[in-house]
Amino acid sequence: MYFALFVPAYCRHRLKLKKVVAVNAQDAWNAAYAQLELQLDRPTFEMWVRGTAFIGIEGDTFVIAVKNVTARDMLSQRLYRNVRRLVGDFYGGNVELRFEVRKPAPRTEKSVETEMPLFKLLAQQQSSPQTAASAPEISSSSDTSTPLHHRVARPQAKDLPESVLNTGYTFDRFIPGNANEMVYAAAHAVAEHPAVSYNPFFIYGGVGVGKTHLIQAIAHACVARGLRAVYVPSEAFTNDLVEAIRSKTTAMFRERYRNADVLLIDDIQFLKDKESTQEEFFHTFNVLHRFNKQIVIASDEHPGKLTHLEARLRSRFEGGLVMDVRLPELETRIAILQMWAQEAGIRLELSVAEYIASRVQNHLREMEGVFKKMVIQAKTSRSVLTVQQAADEIDGFHRPRYMLTLQQVIDVSARHYGMLAEDLIGPRRTGTINQARQVAMFLCRELTSASLPQIGAAFGGRKHSTVLHACQKATRDITGDPLTAAVVVDIRSKLLKN
Repeated sequence: MYFALFVPAYCRHRLKLKKVVAVNAQDAWNAAYAQLELQLDRPTFEMWVRGTAFIGIEGDTFVIAVKNVTARDMLSQRLYRNVRRLVGDFYGGNVELRFEVRKPAPRTEKSVETEMPLFKLLAQQQSSPQTAASAPEISSSSDTSTPLHHRVARPQAKDLPESVLNTGYTFDRFIPGNANEMVYAAAHAVAEHPAVSYNPFFIYGGVGVGKTHLIQAIAHACVARGLRAVYVPSEAFTNDLVEAIRSKTTAMFRERYRNADVLLIDDIQFLKDKESTQEEFFHTFNVLHRFNKQIVIASDEHPGKLTHLEARLRSRFEGGLVMDVRLPELETRIAILQMWAQEAGIRLELSVAEYIASRVQNHLREMEGVFKKMVIQAKTSRSVLTVQQAADEIDGFHRPRYMLTLQQVIDVSARHYGMLAEDLIGPRRTGTINQARQVAMFLCRELTSASLPQIGAAFGGRKHSTVLHACQKATRDITGDPLTAAVVVDIRSKLLKN
């Protein structure tokens, strides 16, 4: 079996990679061992990985010798997924690992050769005419000016944690108009050719202008091309780091973020006063940039104005392409409303769309909230949307916005379903409780200013991805089930009367 090996970036200038080598089980382990030495911090590698040795393979199970029981337990539990992914990448398939405590065999000249670092092994095999003749070529037109991930076939790690993306945030659903034509074209270029021209790619703009939509569209496009795209809000990045430090799994944390082909960080401004998180992100940024991986960042301000972030971070942001996302002009907002109406399967007169687009000028999220409420009413009353209806919804939308608390929404939702608030917050997952919880999360997002992580924290410490999934599920139920739509209208009316 021939397989393209991933070569560390620091040796790409020494070695012009135009060949690949055959990888057997021993070579796969040696390559994974070398990669672990690069990825893990020095104390972790020296304590748990140093001294391990390949014994043999039984079916798809690699048998690895370790020096003591403690190392076996650590490698079998906390480090297992990381090691298994690397071995599987180099071996070319799904593998399992079994760690056994054995005394290491005496070191011989041959064993020293098999433990040779991967880049030296490749260099020797490249210099050997026999090996070069037997290895297939990747591309005769490869050159060092092309990013490494375009010249070397990347193995796919199926068990890498992927981001939870909003299925509606794609390029097809982003209508740029004249205001955002250039930033839209740049985002397309980043998605089609990561790390070639615009790296890092930094976009900024006010609330609800489409920043999150645009960077998630990049993530969707990269995932469709088989790349590892990790999208995460900065608050979730911080929470992941805190959890990794608490559970002593910082190696796993770094493995997730530093092995991505494309890393997309939203709301970078929220790293304010989080020195440890800024430090970790700084090193993650450097590793990815050094290995020719694409970095995409979104913020509410130009990087030069993020004075609460470290100067070394701001300078790196400004070293890439910096573009602003603006609120679409009136004609584009009308087109967006008509697209939403078509997707929802309702009729929207041009006069109604013009009225909504002209009245709601703060941000698209507000316009979407008004539109969703009108859709619910249209589906429950089976009537055509009117200008007067739009006026009533806009006036009502402005009055209660940001005045409700998460606890109020939880309490009213629970009472409507005949439950206690503890049922929605707790771990139970029966059908009725799940539906009530999803509706409550949907209303929390619609009627409060809380972020997804804040909503998740109010619901018993759930992750932001869980909240996003619940909101998407509730939206589908509202548009497809009149009974669910009526329930949401009823709960919302109770909340707005308070």
